[in-house]
Amino acid sequence: MPIKRITRRQFISAVALGAGVLAMGKPVLDAFTFPFRITADPLQKILLGKSGIKTTLLGIGTGFNGYNRTSAITRAGTAEVVIRHAYESGIRFFDCADSYGTHPFVAKALKGVSRDSYTLSSKIWVAPGGIPEPERPGADIVVDRFRKELGTDYIDIIQMHCMTSAGWTDEYKKQMDLLENLKAKGIIRAHGISVHSLEAMESAAADPWVDVIHVRINPFGVAMDNKDPEKVVLVINKLHASGKGVIGMKLIGNGNFRNDSDKINQSLKYVLGLGTVDMIIAGFEKPEQIDNYISRVESALRTLKEDRV
Repeated sequence: MPIKRITRRQFISAVALGAGVLAMGKPVLDAFTFPFRITADPLQKILLGKSGIKTTLLGIGTGFNGYNRTSAITRAGTAEVVIRHAYESGIRFFDCADSYGTHPFVAKALKGVSRDSYTLSSKIWVAPGGIPEPERPGADIVVDRFRKELGTDYIDIIQMHCMTSAGWTDEYKKQMDLLENLKAKGIIRAHGISVHSLEAMESAAADPWVDVIHVRINPFGVAMDNKDPEKVVLVINKLHASGKGVIGMKLIGNGNFRNDSDKINQSLKYVLGLGTVDMIIAGFEKPEQIDNYISRVESALRTLKEDRV
């Protein structure tokens, strides 16, 4: 399926929608408080909503094409090198999941690094499939295993992975209660979900239990919860307004336009310009891709800054 390009008018309209501020038909970005500083620093520290978690604007996702405890970087044999390079480059957010199989690689790559210098996020798989075992133990048992695999006493964020049903808050209430208890004990600092449907995202926006959420967003409607980005942005606005930490993912359409430089740059500027996404993550297979992406985010932020003048 061909990927459509968006016009300048569509882009400005979407940014205005994200900011939620219009005057004379044009976006007034200066009137909106962004969740990060509009400076050319892709590694600046941000706050993830009201979670209290402070981390870098750009994070690394360790599960590009991840399933059944493998991912692109584990299959390529580059996981440890890529993760370590991300840290050495200044990235401080590492996104994992049980289905990615990257916990041991993260532990090895960050061995000897001060634990409080970086943020660990992981996700439990509660639905059928996704991981080899048919059993779905309680979140307390799963998180205890995660901590051993990651070599850490605590995990900053634990989410339920890939929610699709509008009724997930009822279906997984037991797991939610277990995660709430783990947060009360300080074993995790925040909980939430990643979503793969607009209905599940709407439910998350309405539920105070969600501290942090992963959302799929780009200006082309590729690998998203709706082909119309504006519909997704409207729900993201609700998430942001309710104080949830919003993590943008699938900015390059699950890799669909990773070889199209213009689309990557357009997507970065679009998502960062919404003003309702706290941070973004991307998956990498080679260290040099990290350097390239940092440069691209820096350029997008510089352009946003110029647009605000």
